[in-house]
Amino acid sequence: MSEEASPTPQTSTPAPPINAVTKDTPPVVLVLGMAGSGKSSFVQALTSHLHKKRNFPYVINLDPAVRKVIFPANIDIRDTVDYKKVMKDYELGPNGAIMTCLNLCCTRLQEMLGLVSARSSQFPVCLVDAPGQIEAFTWSASGSIITDSFASMFPTVIAYVVDSARSTNPTTFMSNMLYACSILYRMKLPFFLVLNKSDIVDPAFLQKWMQDYEQLGASIEDAREAYINNLTHSLSLVLDEFYASIPTVKVSARTGEGMDDVMATIEKCKAEYFEKYQPAYNELLKERLAKDVKAAGDKLNDINITENPNPEAEADSE
Repeated sequence: MSEEASPTPQTSTPAPPINAVTKDTPPVVLVLGMAGSGKSSFVQALTSHLHKKRNFPYVINLDPAVRKVIFPANIDIRDTVDYKKVMKDYELGPNGAIMTCLNLCCTRLQEMLGLVSARSSQFPVCLVDAPGQIEAFTWSASGSIITDSFASMFPTVIAYVVDSARSTNPTTFMSNMLYACSILYRMKLPFFLVLNKSDIVDPAFLQKWMQDYEQLGASIEDAREAYINNLTHSLSLVLDEFYASIPTVKVSARTGEGMDDVMATIEKCKAEYFEKYQPAYNELLKERLAKDVKAAGDKLNDINITENPNPEAEADSE
């Protein structure tokens, strides 16, 4: 695991317990979203915005299949695993190779966390660009391990990037909301929506749809797709209460619009991490520790310990 932008080599350090996370610890932002939503472009735009302000972020690329990284990456998964070689050696397809690369990356995860931790006093935020195939990260064991590991060491936030231009169709909008809610409740971390491509379409209509069910219903009827309309209507009834409270930010990765609002939202989500997530995670750790102690005690009771482990030798000596 190399660190491209580091002028001096860094050594790996063990991960500290979650109690070591303080309010001075910089946040980690995991950037997720459907393929083509503009995740990498958003990371590049936010990185450029912070560089202009002389606040240099720490940036990690976790997409092994990308040909060219368009932002300055401090850590690049491609330095650790060769995507095409994994496909060839393990006879895998594209998605299987991405998941295998993430699994291999997890074998050096402590080294990566050590590099980020060693530099944590030198950057305002750490941006992590996840693979374009969103399910390969969010629903895989390696994705959960990476997310939980970051969340145990840093205030971690999920930024879900939405393609505003494609979401003018209510069905596409509802698909995005379904994905967003599933990620929100799977990862249980502070979460906000990045309504990208505002230079093409003003995403104000998306914010109205999220807050006003009747307006969304009228737009669904205007779509005139009978079968899919019924499904979209049903999903909107179920999910309305869930996505109505999700924070949103209008941005354009092309023009740089909304980047100050993104940083303000990240700070709000960081505060939420300390209010809600950290206490819940500490309780989970206590429960796991109690289970481990009980399991160790039960295992010890099953072991037959005697004062004389070799009674035959004692009989021979007599």
